[in-house]
This record gives sequence, structure tokens and C-alpha cells, in this order.
Amino acid sequence: MIRGSPPSEKRPKIESEESCDSFLSQRRLIIVLEKCSLDVIKRGSNYALMTSSNSNNKNNNDRSKNVHSPRNPADFRPDIVHQCLMMLLDSPLNRAGYLQIYIHTISGVLIEVHPQLRVPRTFDRFSGLMCQLLKTNSIRAADNSVKLLKLIKNPVTDHLPIGCRKILTSFHAENFVKCKKIVSVEEKKPVVIVVGGCATGKVSVDYTTEEIKISNYPLSAALTCAKLTSGFEEIWEVENINC
Repeated sequence: MIRGSPPSEKRPKIESEESCDSFLSQRRLIIVLEKCSLDVIKRGSNYALMTSSNSNNKNNNDRSKNVHSPRNPADFRPDIVHQCLMMLLDSPLNRAGYLQIYIHTISGVLIEVHPQLRVPRTFDRFSGLMCQLLKTNSIRAADNSVKLLKLIKNPVTDHLPIGCRKILTSFHAENFVKCKKIVSVEEKKPVVIVVGGCATGKVSVDYTTEEIKISNYPLSAALTCAKLTSGFEEIWEVENINC
């Protein structure tokens, strides 16, 4: 069995694309992390994710072709993606099987994250994992053929359930909605929420139809993810489910 399937229903196998599409049409929260920074640089004979501390290092002799220059060194924040993934994948919502995650980078790379993925706790190991993904296009589980991370074709809308709500979160939005009020208890369809995976700037996408803020205070991307998962756990009474 794969961690991440709804315990209240018969656990579906999601190794195939067809069964995965059916699985995603069920009630779940789909998080899209937008404007993420996952650029790769070469340091000696090794590769690493570009960060705000190494982006101006003159010893970086072979920068990735995905890097769009010039960019502010503060824009290179892959640690934000790392923090968000730990928050999301460790959540009871994910463990109960009601979460799906996509990552869309500034460079246009689209990544699908399997709910069974266990994110490395340290940033150095996370950096190595993402560099391997960007080189090989996928990361498989050690004990089976499931792809825990994989590069997929744009646009992201091709991978989202048809007819679902698509919501952009922004501190600048006029409409304030508590996380536990975003959907009703009776709602059975999936909902897509876009979260900015960057340190500064407003995320702008053309596929959302609603824009809300979930706090009257500015939130980090990781805290936004934490509040969203906690809110949906309360709505769907995840803690009352016997796994």
C-alpha cells in the first residue's frame, strides 16, 4: 500500500497514469507552489542548487542554462521549497491521503511530487536530491517503481482535475477567508490552491479564478502551507479517521 490514499475508501493503486487521474478526481487539496527557485550551479565537479549566498560566487564556473540573469541574489531561495515540502508532506492531511503537490519554477520547470516522498531533513541533502531530479527527470523509490518526483510537461492545468476551484493566495487580496471556511464539509471535489514559493513579490498566474488571503498579516510560504493543511484537516475531520 502507498501512503497517501484516502483511508475512508478502498485504497487505489496509483502507479499507472490512468489510475492516478482517477485518484486525483476525488476530494483533496492540490497545492501548486509557484515562482519557485530551483536553479543549478556547478561547484568544482559537483552540482548544487543556487542560493542567495552562492549566486555571486566567482568560483561557480558552469551555471545552469535555466538561470535567467540578471536576477537579485535574494531571489535564489530554494530553501523555501524545502521548508514548504517538509510542512506539507509531514501533515496529517497528506498522511490521510488528501494532498497533492506540484512545483512550478521561475525557469518554467514543472514537478509532480508523490505523497509518499520523504523529504531530506537537511538542505544539503535536499539540494542533492533536486539536482539529481533535474538531471535524470525523475526520482524512483528504492523498493518499487513508484516515481516520487518527476518532471512533467507544462502547463500545470493539464494535470489538474477539470472543473475544480482554482484559488490564488495573496496577502494583497481583498477577500479574507479563514482556512477552515475555504470549502464546506459537504464538498467532495478537489480544490487547487496556489502558494507563492518565493521570498518577495506577488505571484501572478492565468489559471486561477479566485484570489484570497488567509491572514491579515504577511505569512511565509511554509506558514501558509501549514495553515492551509491545518484548516482542511479540520474541515474534513482528518484526525477522526482511523488509518
